[in-house]
Amino acid sequence: MAPAQRLRLLPVLVVVLAAVAGPCTGAGAGRVELWPMPASVSRGRQNLYLSRDLKLSAAGSNYSDGRGILKEAFQRMVAVVELDHVVNGSYQGLPVLAGVNVAVRSPDDKLNFGVDESYKLTVPAAGNPLYAQIEAQTVFGALHALETFSQLCSYDFNARLIELRSAPWTILDRPRFPYRGLLIDTSRHYLPVPIIKSVIDSMTFSKLNVLHWHIVDEQSFPLEIPSYPKLWNGAYSYSEKYTMDDAIDIVQYAEKRGVNVLAEIDVPGHALSWGIGYPSLWPSATCKEPLDVSSDFTFQVIDGILSEFSKVFKFKFVHLGGDEVDTNCWTITPRIKTWLIQHGMNESDAYRYFVLRAQKIAVSHGYEVINWEETFNNFGDKLDRKTVVHNWLGSGVAEKVVAAGLRCIVSNQDKWYLDHLDATWEGFYMNEPLTNISNPEQQRLVLGGEVCMWGEHIDASDIQQTIWPRAAAAAERLWTPFEKLAKNTRSVTARLARFRCLLNLRGVAAAPLAGYGRSAPSEPGSCLQQ
Repeated sequence: MAPAQRLRLLPVLVVVLAAVAGPCTGAGAGRVELWPMPASVSRGRQNLYLSRDLKLSAAGSNYSDGRGILKEAFQRMVAVVELDHVVNGSYQGLPVLAGVNVAVRSPDDKLNFGVDESYKLTVPAAGNPLYAQIEAQTVFGALHALETFSQLCSYDFNARLIELRSAPWTILDRPRFPYRGLLIDTSRHYLPVPIIKSVIDSMTFSKLNVLHWHIVDEQSFPLEIPSYPKLWNGAYSYSEKYTMDDAIDIVQYAEKRGVNVLAEIDVPGHALSWGIGYPSLWPSATCKEPLDVSSDFTFQVIDGILSEFSKVFKFKFVHLGGDEVDTNCWTITPRIKTWLIQHGMNESDAYRYFVLRAQKIAVSHGYEVINWEETFNNFGDKLDRKTVVHNWLGSGVAEKVVAAGLRCIVSNQDKWYLDHLDATWEGFYMNEPLTNISNPEQQRLVLGGEVCMWGEHIDASDIQQTIWPRAAAAAERLWTPFEKLAKNTRSVTARLARFRCLLNLRGVAAAPLAGYGRSAPSEPGSCLQQ
């Protein structure tokens, strides 16, 4: 995709927040401070304190947790609640929450697209022993419930205990859209595996569920492809690479957290790095992009890559790119020009031919295909009918896509491109995927949306503060029921600021709300006032 446009100067946003007390209530105002906002919330006035030996139980559950998904999630939840504080206060005379009981109805823990992510979380105010109760159809709904539970809790510095305010709680919740994505780009700058895992962890805090891994592009090819090992020659350096075992590790790490991994190869236009190891993929030594449309070897390599992908990336979709294709190299390279003439094609025909042939290869490996919107804009009626069109160029595209009967993912660059540092969190929050789409059947064709962290100007040193908190603003748009979304961002500023501070407490380098994306604090002061 294109680099970020030149930044426009914006006035510095000044956010003034009232001091708030407790993890879930504003002083006097009684606000619910959860992020993203659940579908339904009720609560009381009782304070509870978490047992130092908080128990996980599974009474009434059909889920055996053979892979340890739930147990490990519970341990992570306790860790982000305690935040390495010493919990050594006295419980004398205090109501103590002894544990959390999780009842999952489905015994299956295979992460599929559209898996039921709903849950019910109840925290009673009385009982002996006191247990919070989570009910979910799948373990992945239970993971979301544990995240919500964690946001009800905070460290009480006076009591030296973990406090849960405002019990009893009853929370009913489910996502608005099944696809809630974040793109990372490891071609423009390499991201070490621990950084990718930290991004996955941070996604779960706002209930994002798809990591779109833009693995390779024209600049570098960091991923091992065993069937075509010289593709790896396109990596920046010896150390800036991923083995297939690394990819498997990342996918499994994400799946255990309820996050799907969407792999992308962007063909034919963003693939110059492929030819470093296999120069015959280039149209010529002096004109290296897009990939050679006239060569069967080009499609053999694509087939080999997707065959390897099918062993690792189990998400039902694969992304084949298809954007920003400059066909000039095809028309000025004599042998390709001759091939075009022989096949009765002009360059536009060849572009369509390439995309459709690549789609057929992906389908043969069991995938459904996502393509960037240029493919729809140029030959939408020829695309495989299961194609998902990924909108990025601007508004008004999604409504055309669904009117044509195709599915769509929204990532319009003016609102949801994180590398556009002048794109404000308010714009991220107010960007509505269903704009001008009122037909219920067409609305269901919008799978959701994705914020895009293109890598031209980020690496391991600054990725998290460029993603957060703006991605969280979009995450609420994609999770929370439309009728519960704020109509004016001023009403959610304090709540998002609190969530940003929570990310910082959890070790995620989320930037202040005020100013540009990834800006530094403008002056000394509370996290809540930045």
